[in-house]
Amino acid sequence: MLELAPYAAHPERSRGRRYAEAPPAGRNEFQRDRDRIIHSTAFRRLEYKTQVFVNHEGDLFRTRLTHSLEVAQIGRGIARNLALHEDLVEAITLAHDLGHTPFGHAGQEVLNECMKDYGGFEHNLQSLRVVDELEQKYAAFDGLNLTFETREGILKHCSRENARRLGELGERFLKGHSPSLEAQVANLADEIAYNNHDVDDGLRSGLITLEQLSQVTLFQRYFDQVRTLYPALTGRRLIHETVRRMINAQITDLCTQSRRNIQEAAPCDIDAVRAQAPLIAFSPTMQQEQLELKRFLRDNLYRHYRVNRMSNKAGRILRDLFHAFFDDPGLMPEEFQARAKFDKPRAIADYIAGMTDRYAILEHRRLFAVEYQPSL
Repeated sequence: MLELAPYAAHPERSRGRRYAEAPPAGRNEFQRDRDRIIHSTAFRRLEYKTQVFVNHEGDLFRTRLTHSLEVAQIGRGIARNLALHEDLVEAITLAHDLGHTPFGHAGQEVLNECMKDYGGFEHNLQSLRVVDELEQKYAAFDGLNLTFETREGILKHCSRENARRLGELGERFLKGHSPSLEAQVANLADEIAYNNHDVDDGLRSGLITLEQLSQVTLFQRYFDQVRTLYPALTGRRLIHETVRRMINAQITDLCTQSRRNIQEAAPCDIDAVRAQAPLIAFSPTMQQEQLELKRFLRDNLYRHYRVNRMSNKAGRILRDLFHAFFDDPGLMPEEFQARAKFDKPRAIADYIAGMTDRYAILEHRRLFAVEYQPSL
């Protein structure tokens, strides 16, 4: 690793873990966090959780797992460029979706609706809950006992009400402060990854077209560039060459603008970073192009009738499961039955949020499918 900037997160100066542990041998504290995340059950489940397209719709579309790996790769590159701690960025990016429901954002919206009278549901807070409580691996504590810095980065958003319950971790939401630069990098690496890879998956699926994308400044600039350089290029290679240039342009812009912001703010250490507005950012021009791309994807991909149909079906599945478990917690595995004795709605949300797409479909079938009985 390159020499770290003074305002980067330094593992030897970490605010520590919830439960004291001996320092790791042969690796730093953030590497230990990353390794625990990769070996967690919740991380393995991401292989069968939806990004945009439900798991059974095709083998080549992104899942939460492949998305997390792509975010980590982008995040590490940015961190290296800005002399930040790559291992911390990697840990945050690999953990950022651990609390996501099955069926993508549609699943989150439905579960939040079901939980509206019981504290709501938000996947960032659920990711923190996974690493703090729900993973059951270690003899000395629940959860993964990650460092403050990794947990801080996982919690991108939080209501003031929830922030008050989180102690030191929630203070920045109450005081209007920022997280570490590594956490800020992870957040924007996530944005770069899902916007550009949703373009790729949207074209692969046929739900959006090259003609429609000609409306989008960022796409059309690099599409034209590729066609000028390689006039005979067609198909998937043409799309890949365009998307990879879009990603490179956004990363380059982010690094240039962020370096300028850091130089102007001149933070002396990580506490100085936390005391001011976010410093990791796109240039104003790139930010506008990003917003244009996001609006295009919202209107043409995420609201496409085929996506809406699947979202509607997913909503019915999760609502049915929630109400069935609420009426009879005994339908859940014993671990969640035990939790339900203390907080039934939250135990049900934990169980449902941990499901993969195909497990939720199978569980719904087990509870609601009417088996055909031939007449005797």
